[in-house]
Amino acid sequence: QVQLVESGGGLVQPGGSLRLSCAASGSFFNINAMGWYRQAPGKQRELVATITSGGNTNYADSVKGRFTISRDNAKNTAYLQMNSLKPEDTAVYYCHALAYRYIGDRLHDYWGQGTQVTVSS
Repeated sequence: QVQLVESGGGLVQPGGSLRLSCAASGSFFNINAMGWYRQAPGKQRELVATITSGGNTNYADSVKGRFTISRDNAKNTAYLQMNSLKPEDTAVYYCHALAYRYIGDRLHDYWGQGTQVTVSS
């Protein structure tokens, strides 16, 4: 099993910055990819950014140029640096991981509990 713990959310004014962290722990062989998703009230959960173990990244168009995802494989931790935040970035942000529990296993999905990000003046 993989446990994901997010931190770093909060209230920020428009134009401000926040950095989210997601630490993975538990018993697993390898974490293949990590990412961030978000869900605003009344909307479906949507992809924000993903990063593979090799460092390949993917971003939603709405955050390109403003958000940066990174990863420390030695610490099994992913980060999301969010700059130039807008009110429409307000949402609960969820960490996601794809992991192998042991050699020869298939990939499994894991989710964190979520952290609230509110952008408001």
